[in-house]
Amino acid sequence: MRQLFIKQKVFSISEKFTVKDQQENDIYFVEGSFLRLPKTFSILNPKREEVALITKKMFTFLPKFMVEVNGQEILTINKEFSFLKARYTIDAAGIEVRGNWWDMDFQVLQHGKIVGEVSKKWFTWGDSYHVQIQEEEMETIVLAIVVAIDCVKADHAAASSNPAT
Repeated sequence: MRQLFIKQKVFSISEKFTVKDQQENDIYFVEGSFLRLPKTFSILNPKREEVALITKKMFTFLPKFMVEVNGQEILTINKEFSFLKARYTIDAAGIEVRGNWWDMDFQVLQHGKIVGEVSKKWFTWGDSYHVQIQEEEMETIVLAIVVAIDCVKADHAAASSNPAT
C-alpha cells in the first residue's frame, strides 16, 4: 500500500501544488490553467509528462467535469438539477466512489474492490488530503479523482459566493 499526501497552498495564484510520498518526495505535480478557458488541471509525473487531465466542460447547462488518464476518458462528474442542495453524480465504467466525497472522506472501488481511500486532514492551513493506494496500477486514476472532486468543490464554492449566479 502506497500513501500519498496532497497539500494545497492557501494563497497560490498559479493553482500549482505537489503530491508527495511518505518521505516527502515530490511524486506528482498538479497545474491548473489560471485564467484560461476551458478550466483544466493537469497531473504530471516526475518527468513532467502529463498522466491525467481534468477539464471543466464549457457551454453546458449544468457544470460538467471530464477526467482523462493517459489520454482515455475514465469518468465524468455532473451537477444535477436541484432547487435545494447541490447534487453531483460520478459516471464511470467499473469505478465507483463510496462515502462522503463532498467532505473528501471516501473510497474508490473498481468492480467492487477497494483500490484507494481518501481522507481530508482537518485543522491544516489549506486543503490537505491523505490518499492510500491499494492497487498500484490505479494510482493515477485515484489521484485524478481526488483532484477532480476538489476542482468541483472549488467551482461550487466560487459559484456560491457570487450572488449573480
